[in-house]
Formats: sequence, C-alpha cells, structure tokens
Amino acid sequence: MGFTHANIKLINTDDVALVRNGYKQKDQVRELDVDVLVDSGAIDLCINEEIKGQMDLATVENTKARLADGSLVDVEIVGPVTIKFLNRQTTVNAVVLPGNAEPLLGAIPLEGLDLIIDPLDQKLKLPPMRPNKSVRILAGLQR
Repeated sequence: MGFTHANIKLINTDDVALVRNGYKQKDQVRELDVDVLVDSGAIDLCINEEIKGQMDLATVENTKARLADGSLVDVEIVGPVTIKFLNRQTTVNAVVLPGNAEPLLGAIPLEGLDLIIDPLDQKLKLPPMRPNKSVRILAGLQR
C-alpha cells in the first residue's frame, strides 16, 4: 500500500464571516488549493507555516503536539478554516507544523467531511451509500 493524497480547498472562515456582515467583498476571501497527505493516524488538519501566512489565519492558542516520531513540539493552533472537497465542506482549526512540512488531513476533518480512504486506489472518495450529502455522527444522542 502507498500513500493517499488529495487536493482540497482551504478557505479563511473569518473572511467569509466578514463578507456575510458586509465588511469585505467576496473576492477578498483568502482561499488556497492544497495537496495534502490523507493520514487517518493524524487527528487534525495540519498545515505548514507558509500556508498559515498565505491564508492569514488567526492564532487560537499555542500548545504542544506529539509527532509521529514521538517527539513533543510546540505548535500553534490557527483558524477557523473551512475545508472543501468535492461536494463536502467542514470547518476546523488547524495545527501549524514547523517549516515547510507536508500538510496532513487527519481523522477529525475526514469525519466532518464524511469521506472514506480507498487504500487500493489510493484516493479519497465519497461513501457510495452517501454520495450526495454527508451524514454527521452525533455520539451519545439517542432518539
């Protein structure tokens, strides 16, 4: 098995709110197409410092994160950022990885987008049973 990559669109959600409230024009919304490694072992959307700068994402907090090699690093959490892929979108905060690290699409945004990883085709796909609309899982709620 190899690696799964996908091209997603990142949108500065604060810019969208400013448009909605009449403080910005639609063409001023910062957005960026980004090739990401789809990594179900990662939790969050992870971007690098260059993407954070291009998107002008606001700092939410500074914290520590454990990398795949086990090391603990100081990271910045920025956002909110809206992710679009095909006919799906979700809004999350992002972890800023140091330098020009490869962006990662982790489990939380994957679940928010209601997407599946096809390991044979090495592609990110819409679930065959829900191709037109995502379904959110609300754990703990009962009917």
